[in-house]
Amino acid sequence: FYLYFTENPGMAFGIEVIGKLFLSVFRIIAVGFIGYYLYKLVKQNYTFGFIACISLIFAGAIGNIIDSIFYGVIFSKSTPTEISTFVPIGEGYTGWLHGKVVDMFYFPLFEFNWPGWMPFIGGDNFVFFSPVFNLADAAISCGVIILFLFYMKSLNSSFSLCTRSPYQKK
Repeated sequence: FYLYFTENPGMAFGIEVIGKLFLSVFRIIAVGFIGYYLYKLVKQNYTFGFIACISLIFAGAIGNIIDSIFYGVIFSKSTPTEISTFVPIGEGYTGWLHGKVVDMFYFPLFEFNWPGWMPFIGGDNFVFFSPVFNLADAAISCGVIILFLFYMKSLNSSFSLCTRSPYQKK
């Protein structure tokens, strides 16, 4: 286990799509929908475990949004030789909603070199579980994994909760 300071400009694994402003606005809209969905689940008395999974996803998304909104405004730009530092609000490296998300947890479980005789990857270094992530990413991942493992039926039936008309029979 290592603590690494990494600035992630995009989504998971640093994937950048369309632009940072689009990603930030998309995250805010998605959190709005997840919040509404969570409200409906609590109102309908769904199981604690299912609500906890959705809450983990919700909390992780909010954490990444907070990083994205404020990080670029209150921190200086980092370089390969210098870590960013606090600066007065507005003197950061970018504007509101354009900041990077800070990732810091690194768990390289094992590492080896592929044998030279293997086609395409021979001689390459392989690190098992090389992503660097943050607590918000871990919350989202754990929530999604637990949902798929234990609450698939509840997930399918709960979607009808949000799409059903109040006048439609249950």
